[in-house]
Amino acid sequence: MQLISVKIDKPDDTNFVFGQTHFIKSIEDIHEALVGAVPGIKFGLAFCEASGKCLVRWSGTDSAMVELAQKNAMAIGAGHSFILFLGDGFYPLNVLNTLKMVPEVCRIFCATANPTEVILAETGQGRAVLGVVDGLRPTGIEGDDDILWRKSLLRQIGYKL
Repeated sequence: MQLISVKIDKPDDTNFVFGQTHFIKSIEDIHEALVGAVPGIKFGLAFCEASGKCLVRWSGTDSAMVELAQKNAMAIGAGHSFILFLGDGFYPLNVLNTLKMVPEVCRIFCATANPTEVILAETGQGRAVLGVVDGLRPTGIEGDDDILWRKSLLRQIGYKL
């Protein structure tokens, strides 16, 4: 067995969700759930099929996001994993509960715009996702000014009243 790290290749501010699902039907069900939950959503979705033809199945509403999803799914290459890239103005917070409610979705590994690495184990049979490295290490503990900044930001962007 080999351990492999695959960096998610994306523009710095692009949000994505990386998860695991269990059936080829997932690609259509996730697509339908997203467009039903968030009007006008722009996204690209790719799913690594783990049996049969073992293709990267894909869908989406934005060609650039679809291309990102396809490229990253091929690089990861772990069966039954999926990656969803969100277009400008759409955030994981807008879709996480919707994704979790799709019956085929087993797990969400991360939902972020941070630099991310997927840690994989590779055997003769295939690849398994062991986890993700989401972002960077902490540099310290937030102080009073940092707390004020955080609270202000959340209210400024409309996530808190």
